[in-house]
This record gives sequence, structure tokens and C-alpha cells, in this order.
Amino acid sequence: MEYTRLGQTNLHVSKLAFGTWAFGGEWGPVDVENGKAAIRKALELGINFFDTAQAYGFGASEEMLGEALRPEIKARRHELVLATKGGLRKEGNQTVRDSSPAWLRQGVESSLRALGTDVIDLYQIHWPDPKTPFEETALALDQFVKEGKIRYVGVSNFDASQMASFQTTRKIDALQPPYHLFRRDIEESILPYTLHHGIGVLIYGPLAHGLLTGKYTPQTTFRADDWRSKNPFFQGETLRRNLATVDELERFAEQREFPVGQLAIAWTLANPAVDVAIVGARTPAHIEQTAPAAGIHLGPADLEHIERIMRSAVPMGGPAPETV
Repeated sequence: MEYTRLGQTNLHVSKLAFGTWAFGGEWGPVDVENGKAAIRKALELGINFFDTAQAYGFGASEEMLGEALRPEIKARRHELVLATKGGLRKEGNQTVRDSSPAWLRQGVESSLRALGTDVIDLYQIHWPDPKTPFEETALALDQFVKEGKIRYVGVSNFDASQMASFQTTRKIDALQPPYHLFRRDIEESILPYTLHHGIGVLIYGPLAHGLLTGKYTPQTTFRADDWRSKNPFFQGETLRRNLATVDELERFAEQREFPVGQLAIAWTLANPAVDVAIVGARTPAHIEQTAPAAGIHLGPADLEHIERIMRSAVPMGGPAPETV
């Protein structure tokens, strides 16, 4: 495993972070024991960075992560980097954005209890809240830092102008945006902004929510409780075209003697503005398959070849279950 500094923080993190979105229930049934075993395997493989969120099952994912890492949290907390996100709230059957100071304080306290820790290394605002001024949110998070409840402040799914507004009150330490071969919109203004301002970047979805694993075919279907079953990017002609692109990427990866999934992750890490790629895993075997990507370094010729392959791809949009 390779390690890096996250932005300008003092967090020394593995270049792959273990993501726990799938443990919240939006991806179908959760096998708790297999999931915990995957977390333990990630630790064994050298991953020290774990990302979760209050909204992933509203406590379920955080509790599962905390239970899996309980020995380290109790005895070697300094060896772990725990990141979570807040600022989403349930209102009936709807998930709404709420980054008000009062809700964030409840969220931080809830996350600390669920994880079983006395400090969160990186606390991120899950989505920008149009009803709460950024100044109020930033001041609340800064207060949590002063109280020792969180160490660093991050945001997720923010654009450059939103980050600029937030930073008039408090520096952003890290950004978590979506980024993969089929979704590159952050290259235009978001990554230049983070690079210029020394903001660490941990990207999510490097495998395009499974599309870049090479395991799907045009006949692939998803369970009704899996958000991809209702997403147009995983259906019809769009899916067929992008799977043809994945086939080409797979042939290129085979020439380099590694799986297409590792190629896709390594491609995100080849961007100098990206520090860390978040990968999810439901089983130990899944994380064993992706972890070696941290050690793959793609050269200019590799990147140019990938660019040529991607010309026929259909660009993808945002993650369906979280867009609130």
C-alpha cells in the first residue's frame, strides 16, 4: 500500500480509502459479517483510511465500521483515519439537506457514538444546503474542531463557487467529489480550485458504481432495492455502449497484466489533484482485488491510450440515491 498526505492536513493516509456506502442498504441486502471481514481485510492490506456517513443507513454503516475496527479504535486509535459525513436528515420518507449548526451538532455526537470514538479525523458536509448560509455551517464546524470533536473539516459534492463561499469563513481541508472514467466534470473547475487552494481530494465512485469492474454484461439486472435498477446509465443503449468501452479498457489492462478495475482506480490517482480514491467492498475478496491499484503508476502513453478508448463512451451523471 502507498500513502500520501491529504491536502495540507497532518493526516497520513493510504491512497485507497475503504468506503462503506454499500453498508447503508441502498445497494441491496447487507451481509454484516462479510462486510466486517472486508473491513478487517482492508486493514490487513495496509488501508488506514475509512470513509462513512451518518446518512448511510442513518447510523447503520457507522456502527458496522466502528464494530469492525473496535480493537484498533480502543488500543491504536492513532493508526486509523476515520472520516464521516453529516448534513442530511430524514423527514418522513424523504432525505433532506440540513447543515444548520443545531443539526450538525446532533450529527457529530451521533457519529461519535456510532463509531465508538472520541474524535472524528475528517468531518464532511455531505451536500451543500441552500437553506443554511455557508458562514453558519463553517463556524459550527470550526467550533467542533476547537472542542476536539473533529480534527479537520471537509465538504462533499460542492462546486468551486460553493467552496469559495465556504472558505470566506473557514478553510476547507478536503473535498469528496465523484470521479471516474465516465464522469470527469470535476476536471473543468473543481480540481483546479482544490489544487490552487491546497485542498485534499478523496474521490468516490472510481469504478463507476461497478461498471468498471468488467463484471457486467448487457443482460445484467439489479434488484429492485438497488438504486442502479432505476438509473438510466445502467439500462438500455447507454449501458451497452459503455460496456463496449469497458471491454476495450479490459483488453488494454490485460496487456499490462492487471484487471480493468485496478486500471480504473489507478487512472483517478494519476491526476495530480487527487490524493485518495475511495473503494467499497462487500467481501474480503473484493478489497483484495482492488487494493493493488494503489501501486499502479500510469505513464503519459498509458493515459493517452485510455483517452482514445474513452472517446466512444457516454458520459455519466450523478449518483442517484444520494442526490437530495
